Amino acid sequence: HVQLVESGGGSVQAGGSLKLSCAASGATYSAYCVGWFRQTPGKKREGVAAIDNGGRTSYADSVKGRFTISKDNTNNTFDLQMNSLEPEDTARYFCATPVYCLGSSTIATIRETRFGQGTQVTVSS
Repeated sequence: HVQLVESGGGSVQAGGSLKLSCAASGATYSAYCVGWFRQTPGKKREGVAAIDNGGRTSYADSVKGRFTISKDNTNNTFDLQMNSLEPEDTARYFCATPVYCLGSSTIATIRETRFGQGTQVTVSS
């Protein structure tokens, strides 16, 4: 199985920026997307951003224009640059692979999807 380790979470004021990174090791799923999800207590985990093996990206409507996902195939890492953060972005963020992504906004888990342990992002107003 793939192992995923996130880093880069923290606390920031509204309008600020954070960059999350994910290091993948073990099995790889180069034919699938990699992505980021987030979850707050009592809510379902939601897909935030994903990128496929051709570099095409998908984003949740709530983060379009503010978040950017990228990946480095050589080093098996993928990042999430988060700008113009809002208090509503406060959540625990998880990197994940393999992920299903399609078009500009479809992000979904599949049976084989594995998550990292997550990293907390807190945005204060």
